[in-house]
Amino acid sequence: MKKLLSYALLIAIVIVSMMATIAYFTPPKKVPNYSDAELRELAINKGHKAMPSSLDELISLVDDASNPMTQEKITLGEELFFDTNLSKSGKTSCATCHSFDRDLKNSGALLKMLTQKEPKTNDCAACHLRDQSGVDRFTFSQGDRDTMHPHLLNTQTILNTAFAKHFTWSGEVKSIREQSANSLLAHHKLNMTKEDINSTLAKNPKYKKLFAEAFEDGITFDNTAKAIEVYVKTLVTRGAYDKFLDGDDTAMSQRAKRGLANFINHGCKGCHAGRAFGGESVQRFPLREFAQLYDVKPNFEVIPTPKRLDSEFPFENNGGYLGKGDAHLFRVPILRNVTKTSPYFHNGAVPKIREAVDIMGRHQLGRHLTLEQIDEIVAFLKTLEGDIVDYRETK
Repeated sequence: MKKLLSYALLIAIVIVSMMATIAYFTPPKKVPNYSDAELRELAINKGHKAMPSSLDELISLVDDASNPMTQEKITLGEELFFDTNLSKSGKTSCATCHSFDRDLKNSGALLKMLTQKEPKTNDCAACHLRDQSGVDRFTFSQGDRDTMHPHLLNTQTILNTAFAKHFTWSGEVKSIREQSANSLLAHHKLNMTKEDINSTLAKNPKYKKLFAEAFEDGITFDNTAKAIEVYVKTLVTRGAYDKFLDGDDTAMSQRAKRGLANFINHGCKGCHAGRAFGGESVQRFPLREFAQLYDVKPNFEVIPTPKRLDSEFPFENNGGYLGKGDAHLFRVPILRNVTKTSPYFHNGAVPKIREAVDIMGRHQLGRHLTLEQIDEIVAFLKTLEGDIVDYRETK
């Protein structure tokens, strides 16, 4: 038995020595140094174009012939989006889970909360309402009467979904309109029926007028979903990255520019594509358990990192959700404003953006990103922060 253990130990030492030798002589992936013009051209060629700055430009990019965008629908959709009467309890609206400042001025909720007259509030949304995240910042989605999602899923941002092709964590919903209808009816969201919606709206003279102006056939459940869809399409953010794409070399720091170069060259842009940096495809996660040979040097671990509590994922999988068809297929999240939408992943298991980047490097790209690379990528992701464009002021 001792001889067998000695042989096993010897074999292990040989394998570790071989891997260490290979790691020593294997250069890490080298990311080129780009000039600002080269980096901008590279990003644009990869499909990362600036968000539209005017309503006319937005409509030219996202309009749908089956539900044309009009100012009347936008106005109606905004009223519906913030209306708590469209829930069973009368206390929940679309904006309850998809929070942002309605006046689009990002004017600082914390100060207002501390200085307001009674009654004061300790609601989490009081601090996060004006951070333009489009989420509730809870670990698990909570609908009407605090009903939890049956799979304990995290709320995804509603911002910039005008440029998405897939919705929900499974990616099986194909339009904002379909998702809006589902949210109105789902018991763990607004928990209404079509009849409830139509009856509630028909009792309100304001809605009779707004629906008549927006649709020839007035109040219907389908028109309600259509109006919300058109409004949601206007919830688009612009920030420093858009300024850089528009030609302002000073809009991004050198660290952020290195982060963009890392983002592109390491392959993050393969899934986080398009203007919204995601929402365009459904991908397997996790894709890899171990690093690939081509990047063995920065991935080599003499003492492997211990597995998390759930071997299906690199974190505990509260809720047990396994993606579309239980096949680990997930809609690729939108990265616009991602630094404001913690916690991360489908069940909100990861609280910090740096850890999320590290996990994606290991389990999607097969790379152990260095601490410097992670910091650079996070610096780049911060340039994707932005306030919602007030298209009423940019006509």
